[in-house]
Formats: sequence, C-alpha cells, structure tokens
Amino acid sequence: MTDYQPPTALPRELLNHAEMRAAIVAHDFSAVFSLARDLAKISYSKIAAECDIKPERVGTLARGQGRITSFDKIATIADALRIPGHLLGLAPRDWETAVAPGHAPTASARITSTTREGSETVLRREFFRASAGAGLVLGLPELTPIKASRQIGRDVPEQLRQRTARLRRLDDVLGGGDTYRVYLGEYHATKTMLREGSYTEETGHALLSVLSEQAQQAGWAAFDAGKHADASSLYEASHQAATEAKDTALAGNALAFLAYQKINADRTAGIDIAVESCSTAGPGAPAGVRALLYGRLAWAYAAAGNADETERALDAAESALREDDGIPQPDWAAWDGNGLHIMAGRCWTELCRPLRAVPVLEDFLSHYDDTHARDKSLYLSWLADSYLAAGEIEQAAAITGRALELSAGVASVRPRQRLAPILHQLRAHQDLPAVADVLEKARA
Repeated sequence: MTDYQPPTALPRELLNHAEMRAAIVAHDFSAVFSLARDLAKISYSKIAAECDIKPERVGTLARGQGRITSFDKIATIADALRIPGHLLGLAPRDWETAVAPGHAPTASARITSTTREGSETVLRREFFRASAGAGLVLGLPELTPIKASRQIGRDVPEQLRQRTARLRRLDDVLGGGDTYRVYLGEYHATKTMLREGSYTEETGHALLSVLSEQAQQAGWAAFDAGKHADASSLYEASHQAATEAKDTALAGNALAFLAYQKINADRTAGIDIAVESCSTAGPGAPAGVRALLYGRLAWAYAAAGNADETERALDAAESALREDDGIPQPDWAAWDGNGLHIMAGRCWTELCRPLRAVPVLEDFLSHYDDTHARDKSLYLSWLADSYLAAGEIEQAAAITGRALELSAGVASVRPRQRLAPILHQLRAHQDLPAVADVLEKARA
C-alpha cells in the first residue's frame, strides 16, 4: 500500500462536520457531493473522475435526483473520498490500515492483511445490513400507500410479489436479526392494504397469496433470530392466508416451516405436520415445490432417527426434481439439485452415517461461496459433526474453526446453537493443538 491521497479526499474537519456525517451515515450522496463542493471546493468533475461516475450523473445526484445503492459503487466512493468504512456500514478499507514506508504494520493491520481474502464477504454483509437498517432495502421503489377507498388494481399483487422476491435476497447475506423488521414491515403493509383497500375477488385472493408468502419470509427471519413464538404465529397466519387464497403450494410450505420449527421439541408432531405439508400441496404442485417439501419431510424423519423413511423421502424429492412438468416454479421454492444434496448430507449426518454424509457435504461446500456466511457455517457444522462421528478429530476441529469464523457477526442464533454440542464433544480432545486452538477461538 502507498500513502497516496486522491484529490477528492475529504478533510478530517469536513468528515466531522455534523451535516456531512449525517449525510454519509444515511448514504445520502446528493448531500455528500454538494457539501464536498461547497465546503471543500472539490469539483463535481473531480468527484466523477475519482468515483468512476459520469459527470452528468454526479450533477443529477447532487440535485437530489436518484440514489446510489450498488455495493461496488459505494465502496469506490468510500475509497475516493477517503470516508472511513464504519461510517458507511463497511468494514475498514485497505487504505485505513496502510502504513508509511519503513514502518512496521500494527497488529491490527497484520490481522487485516491476513484475512483479506474474506474481507469482501464481510464488506458486502455489512453494506447490506446498513442498507436494510437505513430503510434503503437495495434501492427498492416505495409503493404508493393505499387509502381506505382506493381501488387496488390487478397488477398490484404481482408488483408486491416481485418486491418480496427481491427482498428475499437479503436472506442470502444477512441473518434474521437484521432482516426480521424489514420483512415484518412488508407483511403488515400488505395486511393494511387488504383491510383498507378495495379490490375484486380475484385480486383479493392474489393479495392473500402474497401476504402468505411475506408471513413465511418474516417467520423464517424470526426463527433465525431466535424469536420462536413470533415465528410460529407468522407461520400459522401464513397457512390461514394461503388457505383462504386457495394456494395449496404455499399452504403446504407454511406447514413445512412449522414442522421444521417443531421437530426438535416434538419429533412425532414434526413428522405429522411435514407429512401433512406434502399432502396439502398435492401432486399438482410445481415439481420444485414438491421436491422442497419432500426434502423437509426427509429431515423430519432423520431427526427422529428413521433411516428408511428418510431415504424414501429423499428419493421422492429427487424424482420430483427430475420431472419437467412445465409449471413455473415460484421464487420462494427456488430449490435445485444442490439444495437436495445438502439436505441429503445433513440427513445422513443426523443419522450418524459419515461415509454417506462427508462426500456429499464436501462436494457441495467446495463451490459454495463465503458470501452465504450463515448458511455455509451451518453446513460446515454438519460436516464437522460427521468427521467427529468418523473419529477424525483434528479435521472436525479445523472445520469447526472455519464455521466459527464465517458465523462471526451474523445476526442468527442458529450457527452457534449448531456448533455448541460439537465444541462440547471436542473438549474431550483438548490436548490436541488443533482442538485447543478452536476451543480458544470459540471462547474469544
């Protein structure tokens, strides 16, 4: 690294200026650019050149027209204007840890440099978290509020469904602790629309279907955040809305979510609900939906220790995926062979079959991106579990350590819950250096 300072670097006193600081935290770059020009005499042409933005676009933004919500562009602006990462919801930027020539790097700089490979994942996760918290939600357009007497057109449910699909992408990089309020807000907004708006029967059914989908999304986030009572309530509300909408696929999925939540507390009830979820969706459901529900049924059987029924359910899921029935798959059921493979690996781990679990899990995880930090840490926990069952203690310790690294800072209770019993088992082998290291990492 060098000590190069771009011509657009904001002076320290301007970064501490109350108005500028508020604009930065809010990602309000119209105000940031205006203040940079007015108070630091940094021209729009310089900002455009250093931030790789067209000059006319900078002027448009400075007039308050439009927003910048792209992670890559915000990261570029942070570097060009020398805005510390934490003000934008980003991890520290490279230049923040740079040192002058001839000086040894500090301990924190050395740590940053050795973890640079994973820093982009952290940066993106922090950006998405900041965007969701600021209400930006990836630049989604705001919907016009529905007044009590307003007629809701037939196109509104589809607009809401597309919006819900885009919001679902937040779950790829954030935990439920970060997304729950966003998803819950969408659910309540649609409930208000149903209660206060005016619409045809067909549109009303479509709105109820969207409401069911949003309730499942919010329920999943609540479950991920450890809010189990909220999750159950939302899943039940989802099932009711889907039933009223005559959307059997969504009704079955609501039951599958309930089964997944209940399986640890009451395995018999969990299996019964999972079986009901498959029958509710029925043979006419899209192939991807049936595969998803049979996969969750397999998990219910595996958690109960029933290997034969687990295999039957996995076979049913695979058969469904092989079908090309031409029915469009709903976005919420975007399940493919990868989803089935990871579910199979989890099931065989739960059934203490490491010879079947390890190859499946390792193959999947070898190309699963670290951006999906929560899910990858969870899947790694099942791999570590299987290695423990196989007596490969040091390999289990190494994988557990990687899972701990990925789950750090993720707003989800599930990774640590999954890793807790594994760490407990590893304590019996704490004389091994690899195990001692991961136990120390867990304590830290």
